[in-house]
Amino acid sequence: QVQLVESGGGLVQPGGSLRLSCEVSGFNLDQYVIGWFRQAPGQEREGVSCGRRYYADSVKGRFTFSRDFATNTAYLQMNNLKPEDTATYYCARRRPGSPDCGSGSNWRSSDYDNWGRGTQVTVSS
Repeated sequence: QVQLVESGGGLVQPGGSLRLSCEVSGFNLDQYVIGWFRQAPGQEREGVSCGRRYYADSVKGRFTFSRDFATNTAYLQMNNLKPEDTATYYCARRRPGSPDCGSGSNWRSSDYDNWGRGTQVTVSS
């Protein structure tokens, strides 16, 4: 079955870095697009990255998406973290047939068909 499992979250000081992992199973990572989302307590879920090229303005220049086909793992490298980055982070598989990242809504929930359970990131001094 299709499964996505996030890991790598934790407590980090402002300005620090963290790399989140999204290990996938049940499908080949090289054939699908992965998005990252986050949700802070009491806030709506927001998109973070879509595929390899598109990022929310709030993280652009600080976060970088990558993937390792050998291990079927997608990553989100997060640098220069800020307190406002504190959230639960989720990876999700973009639904086949959805618009390409960058051509429309990058983070519409209906464009993703499988989600991980999330990993907590806390940025605090």
